[in-house]
Amino acid sequence: MSEPVLFYFDFSSPYGYFAATKIDELVGGFGREVAWRPMLLGVAMKETGNRPLADQPLKGEYCKRDWDRLARHMQVPWKMPSAFPIATMAAARAFYWLGDRDPGLAKRFARAAFDTYFGNGKDITAPETVADIAAPLGVDKQKLLAAIQDPAVKDRLRQETADALRRGVFGSPFFIVDGEPIWGSDRLWMVKHWLRDGGW
Repeated sequence: MSEPVLFYFDFSSPYGYFAATKIDELVGGFGREVAWRPMLLGVAMKETGNRPLADQPLKGEYCKRDWDRLARHMQVPWKMPSAFPIATMAAARAFYWLGDRDPGLAKRFARAAFDTYFGNGKDITAPETVADIAAPLGVDKQKLLAAIQDPAVKDRLRQETADALRRGVFGSPFFIVDGEPIWGSDRLWMVKHWLRDGGW
């Protein structure tokens, strides 16, 4: 059986949000699965010397316009959060803790977290907010809050982020398809063609 497509993202990435709304359907059309891998984009930025898009002259204003436009084109909810970018350690730790128990639940949580942040514009930095997002999915809030502070869960996120960097991941979203790195939500067409044609 073919390896899953790796989908690296940060919960504070608008383009990661847009990709998250499409990647499973796209890859599933080829009988493949997607392994979602949240990571800390800030760590990658330190490696590359980059800055958040919204903080860059000219590019920042363009991106805000692009996100509005892309949301309309893709017909997905969008509300630019007033707190942006944010630290996403709590959400990412929650994802991995949930994923070790139920990978499907972890994906549902990730979609809900993305929708809360970019669909409704609500800050998801706080662990309590993350627990509130998970609760309607049947997750015990107190257990999740404890897990977010668990040293083993914290280390898991550090390891996943380090592994992403070793694989050459430097942005969000970032896909690895059968060993081939593909960066950006505007390259979903390339993911599709690579899966269809087996590379070129």
